[in-house]
Formats: sequence, structure tokens, C-alpha cells
Amino acid sequence: MISKSTAIDHRHRAGETEKMTVNVGVVDLGQVDLLVQEGFYSNRSDLVRTALRNQLALHADAVRQTVARRTLTVGLQHYGRAELEAVVAAGQRLQVQVVGLARIADDVPPELARAAIESVTVLGAFQASPAVRRALADRLR
Repeated sequence: MISKSTAIDHRHRAGETEKMTVNVGVVDLGQVDLLVQEGFYSNRSDLVRTALRNQLALHADAVRQTVARRTLTVGLQHYGRAELEAVVAAGQRLQVQVVGLARIADDVPPELARAAIESVTVLGAFQASPAVRRALADRLR
């Protein structure tokens, strides 16, 4: 088994974000709005992003240790058709393990994805065509 892919820097890039819904009480929401009005944050999302980043920084060592222990790749992993064909030709299969974004190119047919990918574990977001998603549904963890 190999885990090979094109690694791209894991820092935030425009267009590589996911929307998240956060449920908060009305008093907390009011306090957030007060901080925005007073200029501490540009908007509600700015406060949430800042709080999230502060918590991630607080737990950075634990995240690094877990990533290393579980042999996860951090960032954007892109799997293209030529790369997956080469994996199959070599008689190998990928174990996709990503913290961030795993993307399978739109030109990858479902049969190739099934032949090349043994398992998919993504903590973050997984982008693939609907047909490839269906083909790998039993391999998503």
C-alpha cells in the first residue's frame, strides 16, 4: 500500500473553504454583535475564525502528534487521472488519509477510482464527482 499524491501548502487559500453552521445562544450572539459594533471584529465570521484559530494554536502539539501517529497528510491532496492510472499500473492501491481537502479530478472515471483507491479518510472536505463518490462510498471512513 502506498499513499502518494500531490501535496499543496496547507495554509488557507481563497476558494478552499467550507461553510460551517454554529449554534449559539441569543445572549452569546448579542455579545458577538456588540464586539463587532465596537470594532473588535469586522463581522461575526471574523470572531468565529479568530476563536477557531486560537483554539487550534492552543492544541497545535496534540494535532501534530496525532497527524504523525495516524500518518495523515495535512493540506490539499489532489489525485489526477494520470496519477491514479500509474498507481493501478504499478499494482498498488492508495490509502487516502487527509486532514484538509482531498480532491479527485473530474476526469477520473469511477472504475479507475475504485481500482486505485483502497480507502478514504478525510477530516475536512472531500471533493469528487458524484459518480466517484458513489463508487467509493463503501471505502469512506
